[in-house]
Amino acid sequence: MSQDSASAETSSTPRIAESLSPFHLAIPVRDLSESRQFYGEIFGCSEGRSDTTWVDFDFFGHQLVCHVDPKASNRSVENPVDGHQVPIPHFGIVLDMNSWSELADRLRSHNVEFIIEPYIRFKGQPGEQGTMFLEDPSGNAVEFKGFRDRSSLFAK
Repeated sequence: MSQDSASAETSSTPRIAESLSPFHLAIPVRDLSESRQFYGEIFGCSEGRSDTTWVDFDFFGHQLVCHVDPKASNRSVENPVDGHQVPIPHFGIVLDMNSWSELADRLRSHNVEFIIEPYIRFKGQPGEQGTMFLEDPSGNAVEFKGFRDRSSLFAK
């Protein structure tokens, strides 16, 4: 069994469809131990390679790398969307609705503070989706979306 196959079997985070290419995203963080606690323990992302100044995670089948930047701080820009102030920049993942709901429950059980509480956008319309926003300990904004029908991801 390949290392990738073994990693996929042991990861507690939902996997993306094998037909999608995983993205690679590197973000600045203040501290690796708090990043390991946040992404590893709270989200359940398995850890990959690491060194003294970086660690990579299996972020729902994608490679998220946290690089130490002691000056990492909160973002300062927001955009109004649906009556909420959406943090810019942000990154995230699109899940099926059941996984999104389970993640929202998991985050609440860890007393995670949301920037935007979980809610449903475009209810009853094409593109109906659950969304929620939060920050990691270094101020990186993360959005999670949930779709009942992922084929409506780009619906108008």
